Amino acid sequence: MGLLTGKTGLIVGVANERSYAWHIAKALTDNGARCAFTCLPGEKNERRTRRSLEEMGQGSAWMTAMDAGSDADIEAAIAGYSEKFDAMHFLVHSIAFADRQWLQPGKFAETPRAAFLQAVDISAYTLLALAQRVRPIMARSGGGAIMAMSYYGAEKVVPGYNVMGVAKAALECTARYLAAELGADGIRVNSISGGYLRTLASSAVGGTDTMAERTADRAPMRRNVEGSDVGGAAVYLASDLSAAVTGETLYVDCGVNLIGT
Repeated sequence: MGLLTGKTGLIVGVANERSYAWHIAKALTDNGARCAFTCLPGEKNERRTRRSLEEMGQGSAWMTAMDAGSDADIEAAIAGYSEKFDAMHFLVHSIAFADRQWLQPGKFAETPRAAFLQAVDISAYTLLALAQRVRPIMARSGGGAIMAMSYYGAEKVVPGYNVMGVAKAALECTARYLAAELGADGIRVNSISGGYLRTLASSAVGGTDTMAERTADRAPMRRNVEGSDVGGAAVYLASDLSAAVTGETLYVDCGVNLIGT
């Protein structure tokens, strides 16, 4: 028996086996949860995500393509999930996007309106859009846990993170407002601020080549975070152990956020 035996939910954002969403999904399934997945549209994306699911022994798991920038796609994905599953006990939001042209040190002030709005839309508004659609099935399930992936650049300036930092700040604030409104339905909403991990998303940020070395030097624990660290935090947030925890940003970064300089 695992902490999450009998719980079912949806993971949004598995790109490959290096992504935080992959490590979260592995930790959840290792603890007994049943996970369903979305992937980006397109044969190549679907094949890549399916291959990564096979790596964790979930090759036959239910999966559907979804463009998070489309309300119609979100509605179709949640409708498809609801036809397949009777309950939803957790939702993992692990998606973000910003044009890498503007994720370079010294380029934030030049960010055009379209790139700014796109980053906030895909990285933050999608949490609200998904929460709207899953609220009924999660409420019928007796409540549940929604968690979103953030990063310390939402709070402090990280060179090159730029508009993504603004979007992550909006994401964390969105999670708090959702927590305040959805609590009456027994739904908890929290953010996980994971430390630097080399992923497809982080590789788009300029100036991160030495981030791992600098983080290990600065972190109180003298190491970088690993995907399994965040996976363990997600298990806690999805389980009944966190039944009274909502509206929080949980830092899983080996203590980097404590350090002033």
